Amino acid sequence: MPGLTLADARAALDAGLAEADAIGQPMNVAVVDDGGHLLAFARQDGAIRASIDIAQRKARTSILMEAPTAALMPLVQPGAELYGLEQTAGGMVVFGGGVPVHRDGVLVGAIGVSAGSAEQDVQVAEAAAAAVSTPVPA
Repeated sequence: MPGLTLADARAALDAGLAEADAIGQPMNVAVVDDGGHLLAFARQDGAIRASIDIAQRKARTSILMEAPTAALMPLVQPGAELYGLEQTAGGMVVFGGGVPVHRDGVLVGAIGVSAGSAEQDVQVAEAAAAAVSTPVPA
């Protein structure tokens, strides 16, 4: 199965940026392939610069863990099973905004979004991912 193409990455960016515009929050949006390598990136006017790196790390974390980054937060608390995870693999990000992209049940890439609240980041990332994903079989 082919992975994400540049055209796919652009479609995801367009959908994510449109969602960011709709909620009125400038964002940084990253699209990575199944190896966590950057395919496309956009920083909207007014999005904070610190979030450039954070968006890319969220996407990469989502690939490495094969999960949305928001799902990792309870697992990395002191005493929890994955405490300290964010210190590994060059610095993972364990709060919302990283969303995997699946096609026919296969992980093909991920979206990372940063610059708003974690809830806003997730909303924009999910909109971007929906533009290029197919449902994961139950």
